[in-house]
Amino acid sequence: MLNVIANIEVKPGMREAFLAIFKANVPNVLSEDGCRRYEPCTDLDTGIPAQGGVRPNVVTIVESWESLDHLRKHLAAPHMAAYRAKVKDMVVGTKLQVVEPR
Repeated sequence: MLNVIANIEVKPGMREAFLAIFKANVPNVLSEDGCRRYEPCTDLDTGIPAQGGVRPNVVTIVESWESLDHLRKHLAAPHMAAYRAKVKDMVVGTKLQVVEPR
């Protein structure tokens, strides 16, 4: 199993519109073979110093996949291409971290 943490920065004022499009695609992703978790998250103001400040224009996606092959198939899925086309003018950039439990 592997986990993916994707930080997607959106243009100011676009977070809620982005989340609406993202959430509409979640059932498609959850039905993919090998998907165990696919969840959009936003920063919670905790006051914990190590966290840093709240990022109002960032959506963090937490994903779990059975294998790297499943993740690669997900990235190439037609519904992901359609999603990317819908949000391309909202997104400033994406940072991806793929990790495995030890």
